[in-house]
Amino acid sequence: MPNANRGAVGFRSDEFEPEYDRPSKSELKRQMNELQKLGEQLIAEPRDRVKRVPMPEEVRDAILMCQTITNHEGRRRQTQYVGKMMRTLNEEEVAVIQRTIESWKGMSKAETAALHALERRRDKLLADDKALTQLLEEHPHLDVQHLRTLIRNARKEQAENKPPKAYREIFQILKDLNKKPKAADDEANEGEDHDDESDE
Repeated sequence: MPNANRGAVGFRSDEFEPEYDRPSKSELKRQMNELQKLGEQLIAEPRDRVKRVPMPEEVRDAILMCQTITNHEGRRRQTQYVGKMMRTLNEEEVAVIQRTIESWKGMSKAETAALHALERRRDKLLADDKALTQLLEEHPHLDVQHLRTLIRNARKEQAENKPPKAYREIFQILKDLNKKPKAADDEANEGEDHDDESDE
């Protein structure tokens, strides 16, 4: 009975496979595409970030050079060159770059979530006067009169479709508050009347 594992010429079809223990053409192409995309991700990042990524100098130089090219065709060629340089990296170097980019994503998500929270708080200040009372309870040192004026102006800007100058300023105030440790506010303002309009 013929052996099902053997071909018509009498040897198994997998007999010579160990000799070809290399990635297939499609696997190699996939790896090349991934490295190309990784290079493009780095090109899209701010220069100071790219400079801090652990990688060979010539690869970093190729990326930084690409960021300065504005000509479409020139940039496309340099992007291809970056992909070629990325393929000279070993597995560990690629892994380090991937981990670094992942850490940026995590940081960016946290930053984005924080900014959205500030935007929601600003909108609440414009929609509900109680939100201002709550904000002043948390940060008694704030200039009440100035904030009330900004809120009034921001509402006017929205109603009249004017440039959002006061709207942006409120956001900046909230952003600055977020950076300050709240404990410092509490200590500095202990015993102050939160509803006192003549803020000092």
